[in-house]
Amino acid sequence: MISTKKLLKMAKKWQKIAAASRKRISWPRPVADKGHFVVYSTDGRRFTIPLAYLKNELFIELLRIAEEEFGVTSSGPITLPCDSKFMEYAISMIQRCVTEDLEKALIIF
Repeated sequence: MISTKKLLKMAKKWQKIAAASRKRISWPRPVADKGHFVVYSTDGRRFTIPLAYLKNELFIELLRIAEEEFGVTSSGPITLPCDSKFMEYAISMIQRCVTEDLEKALIIF
């Protein structure tokens, strides 16, 4: 049989361990690097985008359409209304500094 002193000591130790594990916050993956934000495509692929792209007309339009289609959520991720192939193409277009006419044609598409 275990003495009451030992039992109380063990209970306090377990309480400390339980309290310490509740205080830990773990993220499944990093939120985003400094100067970047994270968006998801409709097929669930994750993209880390530089903040400078927020000035781009294509991203402004994608975010506006996403707001109309999915609404604004404060708890979930930003999901853009396109698949991952389109996102890859759009990012490559922005990186190449395409003309405004081509950008507008892409938005209309």
